[in-house]
Amino acid sequence: MSSSNALFTADRTVPALIVKIGNYPLHHGGVGAIRSLGRLGVPMYAITEDRWTPAAHSRYLRHAFAWPTTGREDPDALLDGLLRIGRRIGRPAVLVPTDEEAAVLVAEHQKELDGHFLFPPVAPELPRRLASKRGLHELCVEHGVPSPAAAFPDSYADVEDFARHARFPLVAKNREAFVRRERPAVRGTTRVEGPAHLLALAREWGERPGVILQEYLPREDAEDWIVHAYFDENAAPLALFTGVKVRSWPPHAGMTATAYVVDNPELAQLAEQFVKRIGFSGIVDLDLRFDRRDGQYKLLDFNPRMGAQFRLFENGAGVDVVRAQHLHLTGRAVPEGEQRAGRRYVVENIDLPALLAYRRSGYTTPHAPARPRGTELAWLARDDPRPFFTMLARFVRPGAEHLYQLWRSSRRAIAE
Repeated sequence: MSSSNALFTADRTVPALIVKIGNYPLHHGGVGAIRSLGRLGVPMYAITEDRWTPAAHSRYLRHAFAWPTTGREDPDALLDGLLRIGRRIGRPAVLVPTDEEAAVLVAEHQKELDGHFLFPPVAPELPRRLASKRGLHELCVEHGVPSPAAAFPDSYADVEDFARHARFPLVAKNREAFVRRERPAVRGTTRVEGPAHLLALAREWGERPGVILQEYLPREDAEDWIVHAYFDENAAPLALFTGVKVRSWPPHAGMTATAYVVDNPELAQLAEQFVKRIGFSGIVDLDLRFDRRDGQYKLLDFNPRMGAQFRLFENGAGVDVVRAQHLHLTGRAVPEGEQRAGRRYVVENIDLPALLAYRRSGYTTPHAPARPRGTELAWLARDDPRPFFTMLARFVRPGAEHLYQLWRSSRRAIAE
């Protein structure tokens, strides 16, 4: 979408900085944010792994700061690096975190960053708690929001005790998703078929398992939904969108490959009420699973930052969540409008393997429109083609090998 289609003007004197911590160069969300604000004339800057990161080649990017990080650095070192970048930009920039580590860093160091950057005010401890599987589950229980039943074993003995009475199958996930670990307990979401399988896995988790053991929601009885929104300092939604996930990669447990905008007032109200109760301010990306067995939307993930697929959502005035944040933090009104229902989003490099996997599994959602009302591609854009070709050059061999390994691991987890 070009800036001429937006029914508002942005403050072009205030730049924005895409903040990334960790090594994941093929991140289409960062490219989408650069394009979204860049098309409005906002000066765009980004932290990238190196100069061959696709985001670094966007025509809308003024400068890429090559700063390779892992997420295991000392927070003070990360803070110093971010402040150095702020001084190089030379004027306060709106921060747009693309991962939990970056969102937590900004929240926990607001005093040091104030005056150098613009960001929504939030309780310093809240993003870390929301990004934690345990913290999110506790908040859901506290505020009466449905979520899958969960256990948090602190030792192998706890796992043994849990295995005696647990209902299988279940899923195992890393407890602290926002901490990049050299050796995570499990590789993504792992389906566990029975007690013997669970105990075999637990032997590799060490003395203090960093896992959550969670109720399995059968895919034949469930639907995957997403909510993206921007909330102001009073936790009031200035932009809120709902959609349904049609495919993800790895299948049923990973990043969105294809999704549609679908109006869902019940889901929107649930998200709005929960955010109001916890008092969050900023951009959110929520993953929920609708359980047809009990008719409840169960909150799986609360990402306290921009989601990679945020460009799926836009209202009639041309507002997405990143634009809403920039408008609000620069003192401008955020135009209201209905979301563009039926709009489709496709991530080209992962949707083909996802399509093949979903055809094999037979999963479908009744909420996907028969025909999309417009499609947004994650990588390819007529007015900004270089990120797409840079992605292809970087993706083809290692990316194909990585997809193959993910495919094998997902099949093995199911088979076991």
